[in-house]
Amino acid sequence: MRPDVELLLRVQHHDQKIKALEKEMAGIPLEEEDLRDRLVQEQKKIDDAKASLQRVEMDIKNFELDVQTRRNNIAKLKEQQYATRKNEEFQKLGLDIERNVKEVAGLEEREMVLLEASEEQSKLLAAAKVAYAESAEGVKTEIEDLETLSGQLKTDLAAEHESRIGLAGKVEEGLLEIYDRVFKGKHGQAIVGLVDEVCQGCHMKVIKSTMIAVKSEESITTCENCGRFLYWWTDEKVGKNRGEY
Repeated sequence: MRPDVELLLRVQHHDQKIKALEKEMAGIPLEEEDLRDRLVQEQKKIDDAKASLQRVEMDIKNFELDVQTRRNNIAKLKEQQYATRKNEEFQKLGLDIERNVKEVAGLEEREMVLLEASEEQSKLLAAAKVAYAESAEGVKTEIEDLETLSGQLKTDLAAEHESRIGLAGKVEEGLLEIYDRVFKGKHGQAIVGLVDEVCQGCHMKVIKSTMIAVKSEESITTCENCGRFLYWWTDEKVGKNRGEY
């Protein structure tokens, strides 16, 4: 392999690692946001359970007020019944008392249903609080892990940049500019092997003269289909191409 091509291949190795590290780092804030969203959802469950419990408790209070109102009515009607001397009025008051008693019984039955619902809703609220506490602890640990990972990635990234700068400084300036342009335009693959006359970047077959030029290694050759730099692939070069730099 030509020394300048091998040098560029080593530069590309570090560029690819830099690109991968930057992508991983860019994903950390998104992961943190997802973790915090998880807590928001858990908090929403608590808020919803609280709101439901409050509605049930309000309904219970309203029923209690209605029951008390009817009991007060019953007491007043009984007083009126005892005070009257008219049989017709006595009977009418008796019917009113009977009606209020039935209404009280109906309200108390419905109140029992609400009391059961209140108990169930209280359990749901308690469970939501437990789930939130567990999630909060887990989220805290995961965010701490992400912060540790972020620190390690920054260290690794700095090391890759340093190695890249050292290697890039040995490459002819014009050649490096072309390489940088191709690397950015070809999604991180500026230099690829030529295997059985097929470019490993675009997977297109090159013309005969290109294959001969790559194999001879007399000059830097590019793929006429995609513009990537080509080198002649051999088993001895597989290790280096895989990034053993």
